[in-house]
This record gives sequence, C-alpha cells and structure tokens, in this order.
Amino acid sequence: MSSTKQLSLLRPKVTSSFTCLNMEAAAMRQNSTLICVPIMGDSIDKMAIDMDRAKASGADLVEIRLDCLKTFSPNEDLKTIMKASPLPTLITYRPKWEGGQYEGDENKRLDVLRLAVELGADYVDVELQVAREFNDSISGKKPQNCKVIVSSHNYESTPSIEDLGNLVARIQAAGADIVKIATTALDITDVARIFQTIVHSQYQVPIIGLVMGERGLISRVLCAKYGGYLTFGTLDSGVVSAPGQPTVKDLLDLYNFRSIRHDTKVFGIIGKPVGHSKSPFLYNEAFKSAGFNGVYLHLLVDGVANFLQTYSSTDFTGFSCTIPHKEEAVKCCDEVDPVAKSIGAVNCIIRRASDGKLLGYNTDYVGAISAIEDGLQGSHGASNSTSSPLYNKLFIVIGAGGAGKALAYGAKEKGARVVIANRTFERAKELADTIGGDALSLADLENFHPEDGMILANTTSIGMQPKVDETPVPKQALKHYALVFDAVYTPKITRLLREAEECGATTVSGIEMFIGQAYGQYERYTGLPAPKELFRKLMSTK
Repeated sequence: MSSTKQLSLLRPKVTSSFTCLNMEAAAMRQNSTLICVPIMGDSIDKMAIDMDRAKASGADLVEIRLDCLKTFSPNEDLKTIMKASPLPTLITYRPKWEGGQYEGDENKRLDVLRLAVELGADYVDVELQVAREFNDSISGKKPQNCKVIVSSHNYESTPSIEDLGNLVARIQAAGADIVKIATTALDITDVARIFQTIVHSQYQVPIIGLVMGERGLISRVLCAKYGGYLTFGTLDSGVVSAPGQPTVKDLLDLYNFRSIRHDTKVFGIIGKPVGHSKSPFLYNEAFKSAGFNGVYLHLLVDGVANFLQTYSSTDFTGFSCTIPHKEEAVKCCDEVDPVAKSIGAVNCIIRRASDGKLLGYNTDYVGAISAIEDGLQGSHGASNSTSSPLYNKLFIVIGAGGAGKALAYGAKEKGARVVIANRTFERAKELADTIGGDALSLADLENFHPEDGMILANTTSIGMQPKVDETPVPKQALKHYALVFDAVYTPKITRLLREAEECGATTVSGIEMFIGQAYGQYERYTGLPAPKELFRKLMSTK
C-alpha cells in the first residue's frame, strides 16, 4: 500500500472523538521515538557535566539551550560544547518572544544558529516566525546530516484540528526538515488533537507534537505510540525547559517508554489531583513483569464524560477512578456492576474490546473492608467465628463521596452499625438514609463517643500531601476508637494514623486498601491473576 493511500486512511471525517488513532496504518509502526534531554546549565562547564549525565541516563540526544548561558562566546563555546557532547546535539537559542531567555539582537542570534549548522550540529531549532529567512540564508550550505527543526509554541491553548493542520503546512512550507508543535492543555482532551495531527502528518514530514502542562503529560509518553519524532525528558524533577516535562528516569523506568508500541494498550488513573498517585508505578511494574503490552498513566481529568468520549478508541482500555470522579463515573458507564450500582460509585472502568462499551466496577470496598477486618483480627487474635469482626461494631465513615459510599456499603454488608460524618450534613444524611445508618456533621464528630471500641474510617483527602499537617479528627477524640483506618496513602502514615496509634488504637494505612483494590482492577485490565506478592513488595519500597 502506498503512503498516499495510507494517508487517506488517516484522514477520516474530523470529529471530536479519538477513534481515528486505532488504524491500519499504525500497525506498520514501531517505537522509534527519541528521548531528548534539555541541557540548561548557565555555564559551559555545567553543560558538559549534564551532557554526560544525559548519556548515562539513557537519552538519545541533548538539546543545548544556549539562551540559558550567563556568558557566551559563540565561536569558542559552540565548538567546545559540540566536541564535549557524547550524544547528538540539538542547538536551540530561544528568544524571549517564543518562551526562551534570549533578549539580544535578533540577527546575532540567527548568526549563532547558522554557525551551529556550519560546525556540524545534528539539529538546529528555529522558530516559525524567522524560519523562512533562516533557511534561505543556509540554502546550499547545510550539511546533509544536519536537520532543521522549525518550531511553534503556543503557551495559551491548543488550536483546532483544522488550525493545527494549517500550522503544519506553514511550518513545512518554511523549509522544515522536522516539524515541531508545542501547545498548552486547558483540558486533557486537547491532547487528542495533537495525536491526530501527528498521525495525519507523519507520512509527509517527521513531526514533534507535545502538549505543555500537567494535563499534557500523556502527549510526552504516548507520542511513542503514535509516531512522534522525539519527546523531552529532564535530568532533574522540576528543572524543565517547558511546563510538564517528565524526567528521563520516569520515562524509562516508570512508564517503560522503550516498550511502548503502536498496539500498546493505554490505562490510567483519572483524578484531580492525580500526580501523587502510585498507581502508575504499581501497574507498570506489574505489566513489565508479566510481559503485558500496556502502559498506565497519570490522567489529570476535569470532566470524566468528556474524557471518555474523546478517547473512545478501544486502545484506551481501562481506567482507575479517584477523587472527585467516582460518582460521576457511574453515569458514564454503559453497564455498571450491581455492587457498584448499589454503592453509587465506580473506581474501575473497562472498555470492552468487542463493542467499545464502558463497564463500571467498584473494588474499593473489598480492599478497604478486608484490610480493616485483618486489622481487627490481628489486634484481638485470630477469630474462629464465621461472622465478620465488624459485626455489630459502631463504624464511623468520614466522607460521603465515592470512597465513603464504598466503605459504608461494605461495613453495612458485614453487619456493622454505620454512621456517616461529613462536612455537609445533608450529604451525610443522604448516604446514611440510603444504606440504613445515621448521620452527623464532621464538626460534631469530636464530641461523638456513645461507646468505646468504635471503628473510624477516613475516606476524604484530608491529610494528603501536601497538606500533611491536617487531620479530620482532633487527637483527644481518638481514644474512643479501637481501630482507625485512613484511605490516604501519601504519606503512608498520616497525622490521623500517627495520633490514633499514640492513643492506643490499631491503625490501618491506605496502602492496604490501595493494594487490595488493585488486585481486582489488574485482573480486569489484563485477564491475568493479580501478582499479589509483587504488589506488596513494590509498595513496601514506597
């Protein structure tokens, strides 16, 4: 099949859905996407050190950001940098008007880029605004192995598919050997338009398509799936040349970047916030161990329905749902497991391969209730009773969201007397009425101790990083509880758990719930038995 014919397959009628990426043409592709490390030292010596670090990290090339240098003598320093580099070099001298640091004379800046071409740079990056002039000036002088990347940066938004297509055409017409487009994600669904643009354009010209910001992270990982020319990975977390860049280590070790192929299945955790989640670490390690062709990502999602409608390809196979999307996810599923329907919250969504329908499940309640039962049995010795150790216990659930519903449902099923405490009493009352329990406001919980030996389960984000000094219950109230559970697992030992232990209560970390609920999700994602020992081993290191 000719490339022209393939290209026509890549250009179906444009819609907002991302189904067009599950295509025959993609089947011919392998992951050849390069990893480039931006070198942003303020001195030549620092750059030399960082280039060696980039080589050791597993990168394929380095981007020399000349605009970061405090002092710069072009003729001498360019030769020194390029001679010292153990990797192919991409020379960038970014002006302030395109997001860089250079504020000097424009002609001198372009002279430096021309010099880089003459000295044998593997790539030079020039901005679209000046690209035609620059390429005309080096016509007939550019070595064959030097490639000019013509770049366009949009720090405000991500344009429409049509506008992106027009932008690619303009960049190509300006003489680009490689097209680079960097946009900004206002919503994670914006990234789909960049993926479509890569797929549509790659048979005409090599293309780098990346989306800046936390919502754009998936563009930096999944470009390997859709044929992007390169992605950027930093040496150190937070030291970035553009917002949202991951580290090389995360690309290679966390997301298994080199293993991503055109047919890799995509999974992820849907939440807001979501960057703290250890789910990608857990699942990607398990996928790698099992030889399963999948990648699991952090997905900062504002609206679940919009996300699921946009990424509707069956390649987007499964998702974990966390705060605040578990209840809304129920409405987005075509079929909901009876238990999840009873709870009113979904924490696991599977897209069925045969018809693309979304199936919703809840594995939270099993993971949490089992961990709490184990904690109670461990603190009172093994029980021979066939009934749950939760039977007839007063079980206080803090929070009336998705996780709160799961815990309340699970405790009630085990015969506990359930009380819901929530900042908004009306929400607590609504959940309590649904499951047949009682309700109170969170403010009243401090003085609520009708009996000793109660169970407390926090299902809110109170105490989660970065607000680790917060707690939902004052320490003096914790002496009335036999066991305290906290669904928060970052940090592993929250202030609530620390103070509960000081008051003599048995404590159960959110890690236990996290591991327990992950078993069911992994099996639904992969069709394989959950690697329980591996999960526990992995989480013990975190």
